[in-house]
Amino acid sequence: MVCFVLSGGFGGKPGARRAIRMSAEPVGIGVIGCGRIGQVHAKTLAASMDAKLVVMADPIVDFAEPVAKSFGADFVADYKDLVNDPRVQGVVIGSPTPYHAEQIIASAEAGKDIFCEKPISNDLEVIDKCLKVVEDKGVRLLTGFQRRFDPNFRKVKQEIVNGAIGDVRMFHITSRDPAPPPAEYLKKSGGIFLDMISHDFDMARFVSQSEIDEVFVTGKAFDPEAAEAEDFDSVVTMLRMKNGSFGTIENSRSCAFGYDQRIEVFGSKGTLTGNNRGPSEVVLSNGEGITSGLPFSFFMDRYTEGYRDIMTEFVDMIVNQKEPSVGGYDGRAPILAAMACKLSAAENRPVFLKEVDV
Repeated sequence: MVCFVLSGGFGGKPGARRAIRMSAEPVGIGVIGCGRIGQVHAKTLAASMDAKLVVMADPIVDFAEPVAKSFGADFVADYKDLVNDPRVQGVVIGSPTPYHAEQIIASAEAGKDIFCEKPISNDLEVIDKCLKVVEDKGVRLLTGFQRRFDPNFRKVKQEIVNGAIGDVRMFHITSRDPAPPPAEYLKKSGGIFLDMISHDFDMARFVSQSEIDEVFVTGKAFDPEAAEAEDFDSVVTMLRMKNGSFGTIENSRSCAFGYDQRIEVFGSKGTLTGNNRGPSEVVLSNGEGITSGLPFSFFMDRYTEGYRDIMTEFVDMIVNQKEPSVGGYDGRAPILAAMACKLSAAENRPVFLKEVDV
């Protein structure tokens, strides 16, 4: 059973309608998008004791309907049928990026709490419109930065908050993909700053506990795919944060040994390091040398726990009326940083984020 009460909510205005659960029945969830990421979230939801995967939506019927049935969910081709389904209390948006904004707005107007994969949009004005509707309707929006939920990176943040290394002074984030996407994908990706480094901008904010103030970029296209797309495949970004800390992000579209995802945070009392993860983390040491296995080569494997735990938070957010740990503004901030980086690369100079904010 669900009733509505008047609530200010998360950034909400007086009089906004907020759904309050009145029973222990599983919360009803709908998933938009039956592709790879939609299936990852559907799997978690189908196994949850606190949630019921009610319905999945996707316009590619022949492919998507069997996917929905495999998870025990109903199927609709039109996402609007999903967001207006009275059984659905929370909407998971795992569709392609160009559809995120309209689906966020439709879900909010239907009074449903929302999880949306990043990015909300690559356009700041569109993002702001989405956040305004979310605010006005008094619903919650959890943004899909799953790296915050990775056990290593989450532990790094926990130790920072606990004061283990004192005040954060510097950080270095390494993020390298196993192999470059095809040029055709890169041409439509929005560029490396939006497509790839947005996760790292979020991690910089996450560990520094501050907003990005200024960026300076140097980059190059070493591989033909990036050159054909008129993009970089290798970038180093210097960031100054508003709290006085600073750091670097190193990115590459190609890494011969797999996903290279590491972070180091240096503070007044010590250093925290979050290392790579792999199928096996056993290290062999003998007379011939010291060897260990390779890290994961597929991001779904690298962040299995992160994808699971972010969906667990989404359900918990609805069931227990909690505010999201990664909200709508967290989805806006990396887009703003990406825009500043693009300008920095074009003009070969440091750029303050306020220069590109609308």
